[in-house]
Amino acid sequence: MRIVRFAREGKAALGILNRDKVVDLTSLRSGAPTDIGEVLEAYGSQGLEALAAAAASAPSSATRAVDGLNFLPPVSRPGKIVCLGLNYVDHAAEGGHAKPTYPSFFYRGSSSLIGHRAPIVRPPCSTQLDYECELVAIVGRKARHVKQADALAYIAGYSCFNDATIRDYQRKTGQWTIGKNFDGTGAFGPWFVSADELPPGANGLKISTRLNGQTMQSAVTSDMLFPVAETIAILTECMTLEPGDLIVMGTPAGVGYARKPPVWMKAGDVVEVEIENIGVLSNPIADEA
Repeated sequence: MRIVRFAREGKAALGILNRDKVVDLTSLRSGAPTDIGEVLEAYGSQGLEALAAAAASAPSSATRAVDGLNFLPPVSRPGKIVCLGLNYVDHAAEGGHAKPTYPSFFYRGSSSLIGHRAPIVRPPCSTQLDYECELVAIVGRKARHVKQADALAYIAGYSCFNDATIRDYQRKTGQWTIGKNFDGTGAFGPWFVSADELPPGANGLKISTRLNGQTMQSAVTSDMLFPVAETIAILTECMTLEPGDLIVMGTPAGVGYARKPPVWMKAGDVVEVEIENIGVLSNPIADEA
């Protein structure tokens, strides 16, 4: 199942993707949920099944073309966005880092999130705007002290993420938080794909970044040092993961700062993150007004 979140008449809506069409669930009744996080928190996986059932019986008048949609992030206000740094050995090496023995975790705030086709914003204080293609796992139910063997049962689905980074601000201190939280830099989408449509842990999927049509990053999710199940087990030693939380799984080699000369994104560029069997997340670059 693929669920799209989009804006309709100035309000958020949810729809079920069916090839090049979307069944607009929010048009079927007033008070329908408008956020995947809300559905997961209130109803868990049964809520997703109810959405699919509603779409199957919806009239043709509820169907819309994908091309005309104003996409929104699948989850608007996740309680936590936990990101992994240096989770592909080749990316760690290109930055001069040894293979980590424990994940490098950092946080993103929900105010940085944007959807598919929305502009990634380059701020006036820096020109060092970089791209990072990443897999994102969406938590489906509360998780604490989870064993690795059971961990994937707590993931409802997956999507694409571009962890766009202001590199000089990332390096102002030993903590990466500030460079990862500029407004309009966390591209997320284009849609939510339920876990049952993908290999366990979304393992073995091709992942890439294209900048203006040129491939800049290319890897496979099985190259991750800490895959999804292990990451969930490690995180839940520390914290309770809740429905709608996001786990952003790190990026492979090929980022702009490690190139010679460095490649920075600028206004007028278009960056695409593609993950096999999930989709293509595409965003133009714009200077902050």
